Amino acid sequence: MVAPAARGSAPLVTPTRVVVAVLLAAPFVGTLWVTSYARVEPRLGAFPFFYWYQILWIFLSALCTVAAYLLVRRENRRRGSSASTRAAEARSAGDTGTTTTTTDRTEGGTR
Repeated sequence: MVAPAARGSAPLVTPTRVVVAVLLAAPFVGTLWVTSYARVEPRLGAFPFFYWYQILWIFLSALCTVAAYLLVRRENRRRGSSASTRAAEARSAGDTGTTTTTTDRTEGGTR
């Protein structure tokens, strides 16, 4: 079960995220529903529909992915700083979140 959002925080399910989910699901539905395009006609030049439909989805999938990326990026900017931005800022500040200490086993000390 999903925990409710904290007071004052943005909701987890937004209209933008629903659109992103549809954009990312469309290529799967379009290519996995084989009975919708398992035919020869209409031809595009020498290519039967079965083949050019699948090739068309290569380009449509790329467009859907780019659109989903841009929508998520815009929503993250609107929400404030995103998790990826915070992580990038931490890396640039030199904070990795973990401290490592190597032990020199031959001398029994730490470096």
